[in-house]
Amino acid sequence: QVQLVESGGGLVQPGGSLRLSCVGSRSIFSFGVMGWYRQAPGKQRELVATIVSGGTTNYADAVKGRFTISRDNAKNTFYLQMIGLKPEDTAVYYCNFQQLGRVWWGQGTQVTVSS
Repeated sequence: QVQLVESGGGLVQPGGSLRLSCVGSRSIFSFGVMGWYRQAPGKQRELVATIVSGGTTNYADAVKGRFTISRDNAKNTFYLQMIGLKPEDTAVYYCNFQQLGRVWWGQGTQVTVSS
């Protein structure tokens, strides 16, 4: 069984930055798809960004140019760097890992963008 643990959420003013981290309980990130999703109150969970083993990234239109997904396999960790945060980015952010038809989720971390 794999566990994913997020960290790095918090309260930030509009225009601010945060970096989210997702640590895997064991070395599994050598192949598969790593991703970040978010869910705002009253809304469905939505894809934010993904990165595959080869390094190709994909972003939701709402975050392109502001968010960057990256990974460090040696640390069993992947990240979401967020800059230029907006109030509409407020949500619970979840990390996700998919490998050979299996899917794992983290517990979520709250990001609140407010003045």
